[in-house]
Amino acid sequence: MNIYNNIADIRQSRWADPQLSWGLVPTMGYLHEGHISLVERARQENDRVGVSIFVNPTQFNDPKDLAVYPRNLERDLAMLQAAGADLIWTPTPEQVYPPEYQTYITVETVTQVLEGAARPGHFRGVATVVAKLFNVFQPHRAYFGQKDAQQVAVIKRMVQDLNFNLTVISCPTLREADGLAMSSRNVNLTPEARQQATCLYQALSAAKAAFEQGERSANHLRQMMTVVIQAAPLARIDYISITHPDTLMELETLEQTALFSMAVFMGKVRLIDNMQMVS
Repeated sequence: MNIYNNIADIRQSRWADPQLSWGLVPTMGYLHEGHISLVERARQENDRVGVSIFVNPTQFNDPKDLAVYPRNLERDLAMLQAAGADLIWTPTPEQVYPPEYQTYITVETVTQVLEGAARPGHFRGVATVVAKLFNVFQPHRAYFGQKDAQQVAVIKRMVQDLNFNLTVISCPTLREADGLAMSSRNVNLTPEARQQATCLYQALSAAKAAFEQGERSANHLRQMMTVVIQAAPLARIDYISITHPDTLMELETLEQTALFSMAVFMGKVRLIDNMQMVS
C-alpha cells in the first residue's frame, strides 16, 4: 500500500500501469465498517483501489463542526491496509486549496434542498473537492455510501453534466446492530444520545412498513416519522423529507420510488439517515 501527500506521487503511482482499472473511495477519515465496505466493493470490481483521506474544510459551514470532526490517521491506514487498498492520498488543506485558490463547482437545483438548504455552501465544497479527486486519481469507478443520498445525487449530476469519464456507484448503508447508520460522527454522541439515536432508523422503518402496506400519502408518512422522532427526548428535527430519488423534489403522492430522508440533532450531534422505497 502506497501512501502519499502530493499529487505528483499519486499520479505516478496510479499510472505506473495504464492497463489496470482503478476504483476510488473518497473519505474524510475516521473510518468505520461502512467505509471499508466501499473499499471491499471497489476491490472486487477493479484491479486497483485508491482512497483519499481529507477532511475538506470547504464543505463545513460551521468552523466548530470542522474543529471537532474526528480524526485518527494511523488507525485509518491500518484499516485500509487490511482491506486491501493500494494507493492512499492524505493531502493537507494547503495542497488541495493552495494560496489564491479561486475555482469552485456549483451544482444548481439538486443542491438547493435538504442538506443544501440546511448547510449553505456545503455542496459547493463537496462538488469541488470530489471533482479534484476525480482529476487527480482519474478512476474508472468511484464509490459512495447511500447514507449520504443527496451527496450521491449531486455527484452523479456533476459527473453527467461535466462529462467525467467514470461511473459513480452507490453502495448500501451499513448499520449498527440496533439500526443506527454507521457514521464518523457517532463517536461524538453521549451515551444517552447514542441510545436515543436509534429513533431515526425506527422512524424510517415505520414509514417503510406503512408504504409496503399501501400508504401513498407523503404527508401521512412524514407525520408518522415525525411522531417517532419526537418521542426521543433529546431529538430535535432539522427536516423530514419524502422526495423523488433523483431530483430531490418533495412528493405529495408516492408512485414507484421515493427517497425518505431526515436530519435530526441528537443533543449537539446532527445525524442524517435515509431509505429508498420501491413499490
